[in-house]
Amino acid sequence: MINKGPIWKRVRSYAGPVPRARHGHRAVAIRELVVVFGGGNEGIATNLHVYNSVTKQWFLPAVRGDIPPGCAAHGFVCEGTRILVFGGMVEFGQYTNSLYELQASRWLWKKLKPRPPRNASPPCPRIGHSFTLHANKCYLFGGMANDSEDPNGNVPRYLDDFYELELQVQSGVKGWNIPETKGGGPSARESHSSVVYCVKGGSAPKLYIFGGMVAGLNSRGLGDFSPISEFKTCQPGFPGAPSAVKITKDKDSVHITWEPPTSPSGKCSPPAAEPDTTCR
Repeated sequence: MINKGPIWKRVRSYAGPVPRARHGHRAVAIRELVVVFGGGNEGIATNLHVYNSVTKQWFLPAVRGDIPPGCAAHGFVCEGTRILVFGGMVEFGQYTNSLYELQASRWLWKKLKPRPPRNASPPCPRIGHSFTLHANKCYLFGGMANDSEDPNGNVPRYLDDFYELELQVQSGVKGWNIPETKGGGPSARESHSSVVYCVKGGSAPKLYIFGGMVAGLNSRGLGDFSPISEFKTCQPGFPGAPSAVKITKDKDSVHITWEPPTSPSGKCSPPAAEPDTTCR
């Protein structure tokens, strides 16, 4: 039998309160449920929508607790049956650095207040950052801040800061930390993607950062943004190339090193082993 590979199929049969069209939203899966939050299109969406992939029905859970405002371009990760939401845009030009936790088993929201890092400030309000879960930590990189003093203005500032957030078991967080990194990290950017890759067994985890938008001129020499949409090189420092973070631990500390994944030929090397999708 010939393996034809993955097949895309549009879902056309469903019922319930379908979410309106939007962008800048986020989604995670908890068993058969797809949980969608935020985003916007003529206003930021505030409801939490859930799609049951077995019954093919949308529903609006009866959430309670510290219900967050709707937001867009936020961080959204899932660990077990809890979801963490960080940052995002709550109104035009108004960004947040609030952190919320949703216990999906009870649809209970809770606003969290992690302790700041030692001798440093916590992450500033931002949008378009990456927020990636690995083991008991979330890794925050980059995004865009608004430096305008006018609440209706927008003075973008691209970020290249890197934080880790340590989670407590089942619920809550401990605090932010700024890891000591080595190597040439990625340039400041927003709307990039990030993923943790582990070989089977969970050893040698690496955090990959790819693409995004950086400050500068576009291909026509106009505007404030420079979109990076294609893979061109693996040379260090080029914002379109993926960069890897190698995370190692010893008895007293965590060591993080930026590594551009290259081969001797200068071309991008494929992963040495299939990823372990249960590694986190």
